[in-house]
Amino acid sequence: MMKKIKSPKPTDAELSVLRVLWRRGPSTVREVWEQLNPRQRTGYTTVLKIMQIMAEKGLLERDERQRSHVYRPRLSQEQTQRQVVGHLLERLFAGSAPQLVMQALAAKKATPAELREIRKLLDEMEGGRK
Repeated sequence: MMKKIKSPKPTDAELSVLRVLWRRGPSTVREVWEQLNPRQRTGYTTVLKIMQIMAEKGLLERDERQRSHVYRPRLSQEQTQRQVVGHLLERLFAGSAPQLVMQALAAKKATPAELREIRKLLDEMEGGRK
């Protein structure tokens, strides 16, 4: 059986870094900074410090074989999303998945394509129970 990976919940700033790394793949601090800077006007040293802290927390892995260290997320985007949603589910919705889903759909209207995707997932889940 696969051991469940326990990782700290990323902050908003850490999620910004993770989004860049999930999109780009393994990257240096400079490459991440160049992606973040136009939108957030974040300083290079700030991004460096955030990424160093993320490595210490276990959110990132650092490859030190090259002069410029290359960072990559320890968990995939899907793994991180499930972990954060699981945390939210327990803390805010007392473990009630239906309440979380209903609030999510009430907060933002789903497109017809998204609703089809949700229906497909529900059908698959119901099919597995039979």
